[in-house]
Amino acid sequence: MEWTLENFPVGMNDLEPKVMEKAIEIANQLKKEGRIKESSIVDEAIQQAQEWFLNMEG
Repeated sequence: MEWTLENFPVGMNDLEPKVMEKAIEIANQLKKEGRIKESSIVDEAIQQAQEWFLNMEG
């Protein structure tokens, strides 16, 4: 099942909207790739999305 803005992991609850959207996108991609354990996907996606946001802000 793919995550969406309406159906996302609880760990993403407190993220800023732009970061949450990116984290969901990353998490779905990580799930498809299957390179990371399912239990680590959310944490990895949040970390990457936060880094993306910081780089975007400059």
